[in-house]
Amino acid sequence: MVTARLQATRSLRKHLAGDRRSVSHVALTTTVFTNPRAAAALAVGALAIAGCGESAQDKAKAQVCNARADISKQVNMLGGLTLSTSSVNAAKAGFEAIGKDLTQIKKAQSKLDPARRAQVESASRTFESQVRSIASGLASNLSPSNAGTQFKSALSQLATAYKQALAPINCA
Repeated sequence: MVTARLQATRSLRKHLAGDRRSVSHVALTTTVFTNPRAAAALAVGALAIAGCGESAQDKAKAQVCNARADISKQVNMLGGLTLSTSSVNAAKAGFEAIGKDLTQIKKAQSKLDPARRAQVESASRTFESQVRSIASGLASNLSPSNAGTQFKSALSQLATAYKQALAPINCA
């Protein structure tokens, strides 16, 4: 093994005579190529480094799934509200949080793989449209005589919209 290293070093020195690489670089290169353990260790190290971190698609998927989970949490919180002064503020905060989550989903869409992007774009567009419709209907049709019923109906529609549009997105 030592003889092979010396021969390879001499051969490389001659070959690289004009090169400004150091002799230690040549010796290290030769050791890696002539010693199977060193080559295996280098390969394992390179694979470990290459495997670290998430891809842009993985990060985007996580962003979409985190936003979807928060929307689910907001929908569940809103569904448990009854009409009162404090619930109006809670509902407003819940709808604002849903809006922010939808913005996060939209920002992440471009980094998703094409099939997932199409699914997420369609789902978020559908859900956003339904949320706008529910919110505008609630704001325009609310009457003092049946406000509680309309409020509960709107929140039930929101839960249905979530189940139909966003819940089917696979986050497993």
